[in-house]
Amino acid sequence: MKQLSPIEALLKENAYPGRGIVIGRSEDAKSMVVVYFIMGRSENSRNRIFVTDGDGIRTQAFDPAKLTDPSLIIYHPVRVLDGATIVTNGDQTDTIQDFLRLGKTFGDALRTRTFEPDAPNFTPRISGLVQNSGYRFSILKSADGDSDFIRRFFYEYDSTAAGTGHFIHTYRCDGSPIPSFSGEPEEVSLKGGIDALSSSVWESLNQENKVSLFIRFISLADGTYETRIINKNH
Repeated sequence: MKQLSPIEALLKENAYPGRGIVIGRSEDAKSMVVVYFIMGRSENSRNRIFVTDGDGIRTQAFDPAKLTDPSLIIYHPVRVLDGATIVTNGDQTDTIQDFLRLGKTFGDALRTRTFEPDAPNFTPRISGLVQNSGYRFSILKSADGDSDFIRRFFYEYDSTAAGTGHFIHTYRCDGSPIPSFSGEPEEVSLKGGIDALSSSVWESLNQENKVSLFIRFISLADGTYETRIINKNH
């Protein structure tokens, strides 16, 4: 078996992965793990917190007076439907939920969407879906920054070994414009229980750019879950 990089190591090496999703299996093999974090460089992006909303979460302005444009920063990153957990970096969460409710698929939903209209970055839309011990990822992005062409990539994992998962994020690194993520989701190791993992992931995110973190452990035995949320703004 190849040696995997801990998720924390990849985060420490990258000052600005943007928004990121990690999905995998806990080290004790008893739970599926879902991680979602947001980062920001502008005051508008940094002026956010995660709050619970039913079985999921939503973003909310920390200081409503400083909110200038809610269009791409206020959304539901996590929703749950019939035991399936949807996690995304935008309002495509709702698109996926609507399509699943109609008996359609994750792919059907995302083929109706494209990257974010935030020139010159054209931020990719990243999405994940967890169902039982399997999970899926998607990234919708421009063709190397050319907004005339969209590239849709889908990845499916029937299961994974204990303590392993996959990590996809919007940006390869910081830059101007910011380069989009490229390649397959990165295979990573996931160590410890929910509190240890929450703490280590949060501490590994760039101190200046990190905004909020969500982690959920979903029991494979009965579907119950534990959630942790950490917000830089209190």
